[in-house]
Amino acid sequence: MLSSDLFYATWRTSSRSSGNGGQCVEVAVVPDVVGVRDSKNASGPALVFTPGAWGTFQSTLLAGSFDLV
Repeated sequence: MLSSDLFYATWRTSSRSSGNGGQCVEVAVVPDVVGVRDSKNASGPALVFTPGAWGTFQSTLLAGSFDLV
C-alpha cells in the first residue's frame, strides 16, 4: 500500500461523533486497505488494516476486550 492510497481517500467519522472537535477517529476504506486516523490530526499518521484484520479489530473492540476498566 502506498501512502497516496489514503491521501485521496474519503475519510468518515462516526454518526455518533459530536462534530465538536472532540476525541474522534476517522476511517477510510480503499481497495484492500482500511485506514484509521485521529480527526484532530488529519495530516498525521494512520493505522492501516487489511479488511480481515479490521473486521477482527471491530469484533474484539465491540466485545469489550480493550476496555481498561
